[in-house]
Amino acid sequence: MHDTIDPQNCTSMTEVRAGVDAVDRALIGLLQRRFGYMDAAARIKPERGLVRDEARKAQVIENVRAHARAAGIPEAPIADLWDRLVEASIAYELEKFDRR
Repeated sequence: MHDTIDPQNCTSMTEVRAGVDAVDRALIGLLQRRFGYMDAAARIKPERGLVRDEARKAQVIENVRAHARAAGIPEAPIADLWDRLVEASIAYELEKFDRR
């Protein structure tokens, strides 16, 4: 992402699109790492019933709401994205748990 222009310095849609594409690539890398932690959780948790943890899910979503608020970006859509991300993570972890 270091070869892209900062958003406030963009002067063309080509620059904007290049920046968005670079951020998307970086996000995929971060998601890969996040799902790696789901692999670890599936390996560590002693029983399948512990995969879904509603209290932890609520904590994660509240954390991301606070981070979004602090960053000045809309927290409700970010919380919705994270709800879907956490649900996808739970499904992935259950699949990994069942394979072990």
